[in-house]
Amino acid sequence: MSALRLYLTALKPTDSVTDGFLPAARALGCEVTILTDRPGHHRDAGTEVLHCDVRDPRAVIDTVAHHVPPDAIFSNSDHIQAETALAAAYFDLPAKDWRACVDTKNKALTRRRLAAAGVESVWSRRLGPADPLPGDPPFPAVVKPREGVASEDVVLVRDADELTEAVAGIRARRPGEALVVEEYLDGPLHTMETLGDGERIEVLGGFRTVLGPLPHFVEERLDWEPPPGRDHVLRALEALGVGLGACHTEYVMTRRGPRIVEVNYRVIGDHCEFLLADLLGVPLFELILGVHLGSGLPAPGRARGHGTALSLVAGRPGTVAAAPGTVVPAGGEPVRVWHRPLRAVGDRIEPNHTNRDYLGIVRAIGPDRASVDAAIAGFTTANPWVIA
Repeated sequence: MSALRLYLTALKPTDSVTDGFLPAARALGCEVTILTDRPGHHRDAGTEVLHCDVRDPRAVIDTVAHHVPPDAIFSNSDHIQAETALAAAYFDLPAKDWRACVDTKNKALTRRRLAAAGVESVWSRRLGPADPLPGDPPFPAVVKPREGVASEDVVLVRDADELTEAVAGIRARRPGEALVVEEYLDGPLHTMETLGDGERIEVLGGFRTVLGPLPHFVEERLDWEPPPGRDHVLRALEALGVGLGACHTEYVMTRRGPRIVEVNYRVIGDHCEFLLADLLGVPLFELILGVHLGSGLPAPGRARGHGTALSLVAGRPGTVAAAPGTVVPAGGEPVRVWHRPLRAVGDRIEPNHTNRDYLGIVRAIGPDRASVDAAIAGFTTANPWVIA
């Protein structure tokens, strides 16, 4: 019997792919072909790599049609979900609704869809590259790229002068891109992690997110916490058409109730995907690929203890003079601690107030919050990052 053929569309390599989805695909008996417009970046993937303009669904379809027949076409990239969904649908494979991919990626369309469905209403205006500034924003407000990622160019503005300055700066850095100006959602920030098979959605759990100081929105710490406002978030996902595969939703518990910040139609990132898998004690990446291969959705695991992911953020410019290496727990400890360095000694650091400022990520799992906090504090004290 021939192996299943999984096509994985990708831009740059990520830990989710190299350490998560590729091993999971092999465990499921799949031969993997990576389709990418950057084949040189994937030379160490250990699997077949084909050059393809993955931002064009026609190119993906043509490449797949002239290669081995597919059993699944999948992507975990923020940027090419709609293109991948269209290609999968062309071959009558399990596919996300491409419209849901567009509506979740485009933050202005997310707001329109949720308001039209009566799920929630948040003041929001789309700014095209030449559009004038809105004259009636409720301050404080947030300015962000319409299709941005990693908190890049997301900034809080408190008055008209700050709005003018922020929009001018972002437009200079991102010429031709549309922006969104919307009301600031004040309250605790949460995530809800889900997995669907196209028929039903299971809630896997969620995290409480701690941000760095305003006016920027750098995610510094995520702690495992049952997601409040669960029913509201599920209604929002239904309105957006989210159904197949993993989804990572960020939302704020405001005084008016839960309000969506953004919906990322892929698994949570920044190593929280590995934290999620370990907390639940399930082969998460295999389950995600399984639904794209047509498998049903098993009951999710139950979290065992507490988990935290701490992002070590560069607080000032300089050069990395000392840094801890990769740490993987040996096993048997009551609290397991991992460290993944994202920079190296000698790297020049120029903070830009985004998630790209991370030096490394520490994640830990233990029987309770107190033991996890103590283990993380002990690790970071004994293993400092030094910026000279």
